[in-house]
Amino acid sequence: MAKESMKAREVKRAKLVAKYAAKRAELKKKGDYEGLQAIPRNASPVRLHNRCKLTGRPKGYIRQFGISRIQFREMASNGLIPGVKKASW
Repeated sequence: MAKESMKAREVKRAKLVAKYAAKRAELKKKGDYEGLQAIPRNASPVRLHNRCKLTGRPKGYIRQFGISRIQFREMASNGLIPGVKKASW
């Protein structure tokens, strides 16, 4: 389980990215790199990191489901994810 501060930091970054998205695009279009440097660093979308919605785990993230591989396996085994079942052949 991730620390609450780490989860909060990611949420804060996501809000900053959304807030400055239009301004960043405009400055990039103009080629104003000095203006881009004036924008906060955390407003860059590259700084965002995917985290599990349930545990906050940063690694082993499955984009299609928005959860980590561990939670995915657990939920699939319990039949909580529709259309997913254990392979057997």
